[in-house]
Amino acid sequence: MNLHLLRHGIAEDHSAVIGGGRDAARALTEEGRTKLRRIVRAWEAMGLEFDLVFSSPYVRARQTAEIVLERLAGRAKLRFSEHLVPGGDGRALVEELGKVRPAPENVLLVGHEPQLSTLASLLLSGGPGCSLTLKKGGLCRLAVERLEAGRCASLEWWLTPKQMSLMAE
Repeated sequence: MNLHLLRHGIAEDHSAVIGGGRDAARALTEEGRTKLRRIVRAWEAMGLEFDLVFSSPYVRARQTAEIVLERLAGRAKLRFSEHLVPGGDGRALVEELGKVRPAPENVLLVGHEPQLSTLASLLLSGGPGCSLTLKKGGLCRLAVERLEAGRCASLEWWLTPKQMSLMAE
């Protein structure tokens, strides 16, 4: 299985959200949408495809997943997981992914920091030992032989939004 971890795009400030900054309601900015579309063009050049997209239900992550699906229209299905929200449970997410049948080959997880980096660390080292950070719109790929909540993955690549934007030119 190939796990792709994508941090949502640039979102509104907390102060921009009606009602005093409810985090889950923060949407992507126009700049965030534009940069994501450029990044996804790079993915097309890389030949990336997904069987399944799991997203945090937060607005900015959902909007990010929708942009990906709109550009990479194919057979990917979109599901939401509470385990991808900030403070979500990485072990429970791994368990949830393990129950998907048939087992997908290429999965995209769309979420937040530090949740995604914590998940990557869990799968790469078995715990919180790796100091990693995905930038907004950043993407990494983990190759997983047998998915489990522990050391089971190897890092294939870790790309910044700027790197992907250059690939799209």
